[in-house]
Amino acid sequence: MKDWLRLIRWQNLLFLGIVVWVMEKWVCVPILDSVRFYEVLPWWLFWLLLLVVVLTAAAGYVINDYFDVKIDRINRPDRLIVTQTISKEQAMMLYRILVLAGALLGLAVAWIVRDWQLALVFLIVPGLLWFYSSSYKRQFLLGNLIISFSSALPPILVAQTNAAYLYLHYPEVMPYLTVGRDLFLWTGGFALFAFLTTWIREIIKDLQDQTGDRELECHTLPIIAGEMWTKIILTLLICGTAGLICYFGFVLIPFPHTWGSLSTRYVVLGLLIPLACELWLLWAAKIPSDYRHAQMLMKFIMFLGVLYSFVILRTL
Repeated sequence: MKDWLRLIRWQNLLFLGIVVWVMEKWVCVPILDSVRFYEVLPWWLFWLLLLVVVLTAAAGYVINDYFDVKIDRINRPDRLIVTQTISKEQAMMLYRILVLAGALLGLAVAWIVRDWQLALVFLIVPGLLWFYSSSYKRQFLLGNLIISFSSALPPILVAQTNAAYLYLHYPEVMPYLTVGRDLFLWTGGFALFAFLTTWIREIIKDLQDQTGDRELECHTLPIIAGEMWTKIILTLLICGTAGLICYFGFVLIPFPHTWGSLSTRYVVLGLLIPLACELWLLWAAKIPSDYRHAQMLMKFIMFLGVLYSFVILRTL
């Protein structure tokens, strides 16, 4: 059982579930409450949506390990699961079960809220993750962008489901309200943060995995551009992310921008300083274990970004 849980990355799935829950309960619900739409999305529909997201992500992790056996034998032999304790046939069977369950439940969610854009997302994303694992992962930047896009989707899916449910049940008033726009504005900020931090983390992982990637002739950014230029590009991405955080935290959000403000202290201490530490770790890194520490810090920064929703709740 332990190896099966490791295969589906249960820690990552738990974090993903927390993200979806936070987007619903601490972002979407307060926005809806502000215009007196109290707890619009039924609890069972929300948990169904959360299950779809988790199942789809789990399927992506399984198929990624299925196709990465050769690379993992070189880069992380101590963490190899497929072919060691779980056969490739068993992994493929689990993938089929997860992806089919996720797609069917996703179509059910789309049908309940009568939103076929959601249905397309739930059908297209598993296909993207398959092609990512089988070939796109080894192509220049494309694999990184696909994973970053997938990481940015959950907040948007929560907003889309809420908006679709509102339009279905309150079609006469929704055109005159800004609540739909507000849902996408706030969750879109978190989605952009997820996209950028995931992109940074994926490139750092490519730096960590250079040995195995070169062996199998992958075309990742470090192999094409070199380690120094990759660090320069990562520096620009991290600084750009910090700039967007400053704009979001100090310009868009109507908090008093003084040191006594909880928002100001959280942005500086909880996001900007960790990003500065990330830069230091990146430029100090020389061996794969150094890059592993850098990417783990980036994962923690992603979690800190999600927790910022507890701060902005007070503005809604």
